[in-house]
Amino acid sequence: MSAPRLVHLIHGAELQSQDQMQQQGVTVETSRYMHDAALAAMTFSHLPPVRLSCIRSLVVPAYTGPCLYPDCKEPSCEGNRLSIMSESPLLMHIQLPHHKNARKWGKAVIEVDVPSDLAQLLHTYLGAPRKALLEHHLLIGDTCPYVFMDMQGRGFVAAAVLTLYWQKWLVSRGGVPMNPSMCRQVFVDERQSNSATAGPSNQGAAMVMGHSVKQWDKWYDMQYHPRLAQNAVDGMQSWRAAMLQSHPPAAPDLTLSSALHCGHVLVSDSDESRYQSCCSDSDIDIELD
Repeated sequence: MSAPRLVHLIHGAELQSQDQMQQQGVTVETSRYMHDAALAAMTFSHLPPVRLSCIRSLVVPAYTGPCLYPDCKEPSCEGNRLSIMSESPLLMHIQLPHHKNARKWGKAVIEVDVPSDLAQLLHTYLGAPRKALLEHHLLIGDTCPYVFMDMQGRGFVAAAVLTLYWQKWLVSRGGVPMNPSMCRQVFVDERQSNSATAGPSNQGAAMVMGHSVKQWDKWYDMQYHPRLAQNAVDGMQSWRAAMLQSHPPAAPDLTLSSALHCGHVLVSDSDESRYQSCCSDSDIDIELD
């Protein structure tokens, strides 16, 4: 699936979820629909594709307990968290201390302010719609600490559960059953293509994604080698045109003379003209050597 199609598909789901909420009110169905739109919007479109492990472990602003990330030994760690910094104007913040390269980066935290459109969608969902889902799944109160939850009201603890959930949602929207991690390849393919639109810097986008631009070429840019080859072929045409427009050197004089520098003379042998070397056999042997 191409990047433009996926962006349009997710954007349509966002708009439809908001329209349904306004027209039908807060129901389990409209709440689930908004949940799914927010999950899709977090996965692709508004942000460089964040790792699924970070999305699965993202806790709600109201959570005040210890870090839920397995094996975290930092006493002051708040975990991968979505925070509300300001209600008016609305400002939300994402901090991800736990990501794949956290140890390699010296425990550097990935943190960004949430874009306004996505922040508004998340803020709406985290209110009455999320509460309706929790109550529907008999989890009275805010007992599920995670922003996103499965059909039983539990966090997506297993990656496979989120993958199947995403694929089913995408197909329901007219897309293909694509693994959500493929969003990273879709994004990188567009950013590295010859027709890439204006957007984030590659280095900054790669950092939010939790890796480096070098890893794009190795793992995510599926068109890397074909594109380099085609660019080389396309570049050859301008090179060839430049060669044709340049002034070629004077052509060497290939006219035969009776006194060639190598000592050859033109002799006649019946009706055929041929070259006969005046060099001895030993001279020829030396040249061949």
